Amino acid sequence: MIWKSALLLNLYFVRVLVLTGAGVSAESGIPTFRGKDGYWRNLDPTKLATPEAFARGPQLVWDWYRERRQRIRNAQPNAAHEAIAKLAKHADDVDDLHARAGMSAQDMVQIHGDIFVTRCSRCEFRRFEHEHEYEQEHEIPRCSECNALMRPGVIWFGEQLPWNELQRVESYLDRGPCNVVIVAGTTATFGYIIDWALRASRDGAELIETGARRDGLATNC
Repeated sequence: MIWKSALLLNLYFVRVLVLTGAGVSAESGIPTFRGKDGYWRNLDPTKLATPEAFARGPQLVWDWYRERRQRIRNAQPNAAHEAIAKLAKHADDVDDLHARAGMSAQDMVQIHGDIFVTRCSRCEFRRFEHEHEYEQEHEIPRCSECNALMRPGVIWFGEQLPWNELQRVESYLDRGPCNVVIVAGTTATFGYIIDWALRASRDGAELIETGARRDGLATNC
């Protein structure tokens, strides 16, 4: 278990990269998109988290994201979040449980965005929704700057990853190989996950993949 090893790793390894995904938060009661509990109102989350779904039915998409936000607000960080907070990391989670476990913004890259950010679908305006300040249960929010529809500040399927966050990961990797790389709660079938993990461990680092599948990182080593 990675959380039982965190203090030991912190003592003996200088450079650590942890790549985490939604699976890490499942123990806190947050359903993953692809897990057996991921469906909502019999709808496939992978079909809701797209620009096309938002264009067709912004109200439906917002209803789903508001429910997910409330689940996350009610959840607590689990042992894995707390252990990972002791290590340097990159995350593709969009929830805030890593931050609440003590992970600093400087050490964390949310490559898939932040579910508690609401941003304009047209301009650059954005705001944070952690404390319900702007949340209205049945309304689709509109931008106070240009009146366009606001959307959750996450990266949907089919969208490009944010360039500035990609550069943070690239900068970390360019500074040299890591001593240990952990991949937890995310599928290693994503090309960028495989690339980052293998680059970070290129000089013989310990590569730990939790919940590895047959098509996981081990097949690329």
